Amino acid sequence: MFDIQEKLKEIGPYIEEADDDLLVCRCEEVTKGEIRRALHQGIFTIEEMRRYLRSGMGLCQGQTCGKLVKGIIAKELHVSPVDVYPASSRAPMRPTEMRILAEDGGVCHE
Repeated sequence: MFDIQEKLKEIGPYIEEADDDLLVCRCEEVTKGEIRRALHQGIFTIEEMRRYLRSGMGLCQGQTCGKLVKGIIAKELHVSPVDVYPASSRAPMRPTEMRILAEDGGVCHE
């Protein structure tokens, strides 16, 4: 990767842009400005961005916003999009009510 402090100096301070209120991640309601601000605070990877802003963590699991987030990160960091590492893929998780587990006896039927 690269040194965080050096990269922060290189990209300079956060300067608001006219389209910063553009909604990038509809599932989690994350705007372009929020992503750009996070980058200027030292959040440089898609994985960190997911954990910090929850972009790509909604129902679509980043299928809708993934490329947009990657493009914004690449542009702000002055790198090629291929240099922005993708986030780890995981199976979607959904909350399960305890009563459902109790009714089933806690047995997995796969």
